[in-house]
Amino acid sequence: MPEKFIISVDMGGTKILASVINSKKGIIASQKRSTNISSGTKAYVKDVSELINKVVKSSGLKRNNIVAVCLGVPGSVNPHTGIIGLAPNLGIKNFKMKTELQKLISYPVLLENDVNLGALGIKNFEVGKKSNNMLAVFIGTGIGGGIVLNNKLYRGSSFVAGEIGHMLVEKNGPECGCGKKGCFEAIASRTAVVKQIVYDIKRLKKKSVLSDLVKSNQRIKSSELKYAVEKGDKVVIKRISDSCKVIGDVLGSVCSLMNFDMIVLGGGVIEALGDFMLPIIKEEFFKQVFSVSGKGVKIVASRLGDNAAIYGGLALAEEFLGIKV
Repeated sequence: MPEKFIISVDMGGTKILASVINSKKGIIASQKRSTNISSGTKAYVKDVSELINKVVKSSGLKRNNIVAVCLGVPGSVNPHTGIIGLAPNLGIKNFKMKTELQKLISYPVLLENDVNLGALGIKNFEVGKKSNNMLAVFIGTGIGGGIVLNNKLYRGSSFVAGEIGHMLVEKNGPECGCGKKGCFEAIASRTAVVKQIVYDIKRLKKKSVLSDLVKSNQRIKSSELKYAVEKGDKVVIKRISDSCKVIGDVLGSVCSLMNFDMIVLGGGVIEALGDFMLPIIKEEFFKQVFSVSGKGVKIVASRLGDNAAIYGGLALAEEFLGIKV
């Protein structure tokens, strides 16, 4: 009997990543290409199908080795219909992605929100294995969350549960990408932290090891923030520490409501700065959380990184197709 695999596809705003994976061997092949949505959805679906065929070819596998294609979408998804409600970074709205992709490939197609897939990957293949009620929070360009209740992914009544990044933190605070003001991610994401650092350097004339990058309008990534912290940069340390306190407060409030047994943090900022950030987040969390709700909660960093959503595709295939790969 041929060994079974799935293809997990991360439909990112800047790149599309496709990986061939099963639970025994992990990722055996990956291919990526830049995201081009400007040519329209028809061309975009064709790009995805071509990348899927390319990664299968590079893996050396045959058609009967592949049991499903699982797409991680940066936006709202109905996993039962395969319709993308809204994916702002892709410019896609009310689009029948499953139906259109199924016309071009012969594998069963499944769709899920990318953060939900990340939560499933952590729950089933990483630190979340022993957790019954888990919150996964990914901190990077924005802030997203995935919720596991009684060992099952909680999607909500219209499949958009977990949007922790759009909880109100500061009334009339900084404007968020969603159009509202004072959202969690508008205050504590990497994007928000970088804006605050730029303000300190440009407007307040504070000195930082990132000053040259800021003055030349170069993009500041998580790796640059890590470098600045390692160099003891006061501007960067202050802004990241403030962000950590907000994160701790929000997680404490959410845990008071939901009584999770584990909170897992991921995303580019945590990958780069977890050792610095986690102690501050934990300290603030236990100050804020209702003591009984917070008792015994484990707050840990994910080790799967960007691959968490790739692994999550395995759990999705089992849930919707009954296939354990």
